[in-house]
Amino acid sequence: MRETLGGTCLNVGCIPSKALLNSSHLYHTAKHDMEKFGIEVSDVKLNHQKLMAQKEKSVSALCNGIQYLFKKNKIDWVKGKGTFLNQNEIQVALNNGESTTVKGKNIIIATGSVPTDIPGFEIDEKQIVTSTGALSLEKVPEKMIVIGAGVIGLELGSVWSRLGSKVTAVEFLPEIGAGMDAELAKNFKRIMTKQGIAFKMGTKVTSLKKVDGKVIVETEAVKGGKKDTLEADVVLVSIGRRPYTDGLGLENAGVQVNQRGQVEKNDHFETNVKHIKVIGDVTTGPMLAHKAEDEGVAAVEYITNGFGHVNYDVIPSVIYTHPEVAWVGKNEQQLKDENIKYKIGSFPFSANSRAKTVDDAEGMVKVLVDAETDRILGVHIIGSNAGEMIGECGLAMEYGGSSEDIARTCHAHPTLSEALKEACMAAYSSALHV
Repeated sequence: MRETLGGTCLNVGCIPSKALLNSSHLYHTAKHDMEKFGIEVSDVKLNHQKLMAQKEKSVSALCNGIQYLFKKNKIDWVKGKGTFLNQNEIQVALNNGESTTVKGKNIIIATGSVPTDIPGFEIDEKQIVTSTGALSLEKVPEKMIVIGAGVIGLELGSVWSRLGSKVTAVEFLPEIGAGMDAELAKNFKRIMTKQGIAFKMGTKVTSLKKVDGKVIVETEAVKGGKKDTLEADVVLVSIGRRPYTDGLGLENAGVQVNQRGQVEKNDHFETNVKHIKVIGDVTTGPMLAHKAEDEGVAAVEYITNGFGHVNYDVIPSVIYTHPEVAWVGKNEQQLKDENIKYKIGSFPFSANSRAKTVDDAEGMVKVLVDAETDRILGVHIIGSNAGEMIGECGLAMEYGGSSEDIARTCHAHPTLSEALKEACMAAYSSALHV
């Protein structure tokens, strides 16, 4: 339906948020951290308009890149909202007000997801915002409350905290970063708290009201029911996302959804209607852009040659704060729940030479391996560039690698990746430098 290609990720998700995360990190570094490196910077100012313009420039360039690829590969682009008429026809309400019908021998549903709203909470994308509104605030709010301390809430809360906002995250669960290893979640919360973000854990929001230019947030403790009232200039509602199937007309095609509203699929990405496939956030599995991309490739491979592949056990997750948090595979609790015997190897960045030389040594690498075979079952990292480091771990797991395989592979010195090597040494034998 947009006038630009790229979906949620490129337009109002991964890409603009990473642009703001980078810009806000540079601003915070210039304002608070340069002196320790012997670089004296004075009168650091934020140009909010230019900050937002740089974000839009990044988004526009990548959107235009996809448009170029469409043209290069002779892909027709129909701008509008599609609705199934039957199992092979889709009516499109075009953006120009007209209508057309397209037919397909094969159809792939890839409509993505939208932010989950809270019934009774009016989203205006100005003061009470979703992630979309939080990417385009007209000024830095003095106070911001983030409802939900998951990936999106932590990233966007981090952006505005660095730019000067006093941020409080309200989370229903007892730990932050849903899906994160419990040990890392505890350490990550400590780091974020030290950076200035306040947390109210085990707390639910019962009411949002706009009063005299402010947003009044009423909360209640999950255990005990203790009530509290908070005030903010902007509230970010970040409690997750839901599959986007509004107006899609799935019933006209006989396509089934599950109780969570996801379009169900089999191992070949087929819905219950064989020639209609589904990928991405609108179906089951983690709501991650790279997962959707791999599914898209595999679904088309099934159409063209009868075989495709996505290994869901090695899809990485990353939180792009600073430090970053990245993980792939199982966490400790999952291994315990599945009665899998495992060993742990860990190594702190405080003992890593590259991290120490750049004075950015918060965090650790934690490796979980099978107690009998040494096969890597999961890797969890808090640290600068963790999102880049996790790629090596996914590759090792894809090929059934062991901790000894990584430990015996020569890593360049000094690099952050040596911490991974040391953690793997600790898993199968012992680390050298701690």
